[in-house]
Amino acid sequence: MRRASDDLVAEIEVRIASGQFENNKPLPAERDLMDMFGASRTVVREAISTLSNRGLVETKPRFRPVVKKPDYGTVLTATGKIIEHLLSEPGGVTDLYRSREFIERSLARHAALHANKDDIADLKAALEANFEAIDDTPRFFQTDMEFHGVLYKIVRNPIFPAIHEGYLSWLSPSWGKMNRAPDHNLINYQAHKKIYEAILARDPVLAENAMDEHLAVAWEVVKDTLEKK
Repeated sequence: MRRASDDLVAEIEVRIASGQFENNKPLPAERDLMDMFGASRTVVREAISTLSNRGLVETKPRFRPVVKKPDYGTVLTATGKIIEHLLSEPGGVTDLYRSREFIERSLARHAALHANKDDIADLKAALEANFEAIDDTPRFFQTDMEFHGVLYKIVRNPIFPAIHEGYLSWLSPSWGKMNRAPDHNLINYQAHKKIYEAILARDPVLAENAMDEHLAVAWEVVKDTLEKK
């Protein structure tokens, strides 16, 4: 049976989508929502809980919920718990990593064909930051992800940066447990440099192959840790 809070959720969703409840601004106070929709405090709280689970509001203790207008990142946030459950299944992390390999090979090829001057500059800056962080493993990990993140942006499709954020969210907890020595960092940097140079040369085959080689080598280093998740 449909609950009263379901109807309230639907009403609030419409107002978020239309901009009546503004993005990144607090929802009306609980009492105001009760008066606005003729709902009880219990129904309002149930509705806010549902909206939070869907990623449409952000809740913090002692603060009014903040509106988060839906985007592709919202979808990934809302499905995050389901993905985490799937990752706990045998082969789940492997499947996720393989999907990343498939996407990033295509991204490298696309970048070689379509990256503009600003894209190349962003990729070069990310590569330089990666080099400077070789001896600082936590910083290197961050710059590693930023280098890959540039490739997701070159497509100019909001779905892809959201997917990248999803990979970071789902795989980072395991990546963070690994022992990342500076010599491994150097190997990864050199692989990034090879990808960058292939993109700079406008060679899609070389760029795709360089990415394929990089991710295959990286998987051999990380698979034991990731598969224990």
